[in-house]
Amino acid sequence: MSEEFTGPPWAVDYTQEAEKYRISLSEDVRESLREAGFGLLTARHPYRAEHVEPARSTAPRGPHVAYFDSNRGWPLFTFLPRVAEPQIVVEEIFWQ
Repeated sequence: MSEEFTGPPWAVDYTQEAEKYRISLSEDVRESLREAGFGLLTARHPYRAEHVEPARSTAPRGPHVAYFDSNRGWPLFTFLPRVAEPQIVVEEIFWQ
């Protein structure tokens, strides 16, 4: 029996620094970040979700950013489209 590529929702993992920063944000900002994350989790492919663009135009398959809170913040994430357990890895979160 061959394994098939699973679809959404995807697993999400935060680096330790991103998780610490996420926890330090106020509750309303975390809620806005959760809403943006929900869009990534349910998209057929996270790199094609709404409000998402490559972090660098020269690396369209590399890290991406997903804007939230009226573009005041964004997580920098990478999508690992593995057959078993595809995953979104949030490497950094920025909010101003």
